[in-house]
Amino acid sequence: MQAQVSSREQIASLGPWFHNLHLPDGTQTAPDHPFGDFPQFKWQHVAQAVPEDLQGWTVLDIGCNAGFYTFELARRGAQVLGIDVEPMYVSQARWAARQFGLEQQVDFIEGDVYQLMSSSRRYDLVWFTGVFYHLRYPTLALDLVRRATARLLVFQSMTMPGEPQEPVPPDLPLERRDLMLAESWPKMAFVEQAVARDNSNWWVPNASCVEALLRSAGFEVLCRPEHEFYVCRPTAVPPRSHGDLTRLLRVLTGPDS
Repeated sequence: MQAQVSSREQIASLGPWFHNLHLPDGTQTAPDHPFGDFPQFKWQHVAQAVPEDLQGWTVLDIGCNAGFYTFELARRGAQVLGIDVEPMYVSQARWAARQFGLEQQVDFIEGDVYQLMSSSRRYDLVWFTGVFYHLRYPTLALDLVRRATARLLVFQSMTMPGEPQEPVPPDLPLERRDLMLAESWPKMAFVEQAVARDNSNWWVPNASCVEALLRSAGFEVLCRPEHEFYVCRPTAVPPRSHGDLTRLLRVLTGPDS
């Protein structure tokens, strides 16, 4: 009983928690989460679309929060680096790693997706969930993620209501711009103020836009195992955005990028 009390006290001191982690001693970090057992109920659907054996894989978990997905991927054998802009979440994840005994397989640092501009490292799997709609420069981030992805990407974004529609024409006549008003056209809604009292939200794409963005960044969508989740692999052909990204990196970080 004393160990459980101590664990609860540590959980409280590190909170508030957004990931409800089920710790080895039976305690949970966010048992009263407004979304329920989050993100466990998401993982139950996504897990089947991720290789069960990740021995030898390297994984980058962007926006790792308290590390739920990091730990699940590490349990499958991967070596995982989790990054998050929020120091509180990084502290939670490091503490939880010790509780799970996964310190040798995971590492957590403060950072964001834009730090990939100064890194040429590639990862077998990039986990990029819960971040895209918080970014002021989302297409830049997705291009950077493509550069860092060697084998698989798991992507998620808050989206506008609706399902993906038929692809738009490959070449839109200038006089047919009215087609952009159609429901099928890929769109992102701009958030000038806030969503759910959260002013860190910037862009909310529709489902057609998500798939179009992934294709334009050089990914093939393999499946959608859960609402708003996409499992993708890099295409062999460099994306159309490659030239723009190369020029931007040269300006921002120097000619050797």
